[in-house]
Amino acid sequence: MVFILGLNFPESRLVKSALQSFYGVGPQHTERLMAKLYIHKTARVGSLADKQVLDLTAELSSMTIENDLRRKLQDNIRRLRDMGAYRGRRHAMGLPVRGQRTRTQTATAAKLNKVERYG
Repeated sequence: MVFILGLNFPESRLVKSALQSFYGVGPQHTERLMAKLYIHKTARVGSLADKQVLDLTAELSSMTIENDLRRKLQDNIRRLRDMGAYRGRRHAMGLPVRGQRTRTQTATAAKLNKVERYG
């Protein structure tokens, strides 16, 4: 087991998929991070040297990921709601925010905006 930024990963797991398991780190961030640290695309977590693991942890800790990113998104939505912007009101009502159709097919938006409706 390799310990990266508070999570244990099995040694057989690909580095790419391990990095993408963090909220806010997608395929492009993963590719850039691996290229920056000279890690091969098909490398496994167990094959990383200790220095590479430390560098990877340092890079990830400097990024806005996981709870910090979730909190930032919630603060942005709360700010929109507090100032009474159109987008904030749509979030508060659980309706589509980006101009989608509301005559039918609003179930997805209601699911996604459910968290912000009460609060």
